Amino acid sequence: MRVDIWSDIACPWCYVGKARFDKAVAELEGKVAVEVRHRSFELDPDREPGDVDAVVPMIAKKYGISPAQAQANEYKLGDLAKLEGLEYRTEGRDHGNTFDLHRVLHLASERGLEAPVWKAFYAANFADEASIFQRDRVIEVAVGAGLAEADVVAVLDDPERYREAVRADEAEAAALGATGVPFFVIDEKYGVSGAQPTALFAEVLEKAWDERQPAT
Repeated sequence: MRVDIWSDIACPWCYVGKARFDKAVAELEGKVAVEVRHRSFELDPDREPGDVDAVVPMIAKKYGISPAQAQANEYKLGDLAKLEGLEYRTEGRDHGNTFDLHRVLHLASERGLEAPVWKAFYAANFADEASIFQRDRVIEVAVGAGLAEADVVAVLDDPERYREAVRADEAEAAALGATGVPFFVIDEKYGVSGAQPTALFAEVLEKAWDERQPAT
């Protein structure tokens, strides 16, 4: 049973939501067989490449709140991430354009390394001190997750590589009515929006799986 997950590396709720979803899949091991396909979605598609900001002032400006409120939100997200067994830097993170990251992730999908590269990019953005929005860091993390350096460099050097693949993912998300992420489509039948609790993911997965099985 295929599950399509639209998400962005810069999205903390995607980071937390994917961990909750993974726990649901683990709980249903032996009952439900799931194939995950990661899909591209940019939270900030109009940001210019190389335009990198600190997260807290960016959030404050975007949502019209004070820097103190934005920082408090980061602390809350850190607590939620910790509950899911995730590392999360609540101070000093940055934010930038993720289009090149998505292009590299499509390369990873083509090479059969989709899951480890997504996981590595998430960890690099939310847990590591070095910025994932620097070219050398993107290459380092992608290679560490199993991609060949020459392949990653070739994608970064050619802005047309996987451009249409990213745009196609985003167009499909728009057609489905997804205005934010994470957005899960289970067996092309059920949509789940947001970082829902693990129990809800498990419930929908079981329901979709039972409905597709022939009666005995």
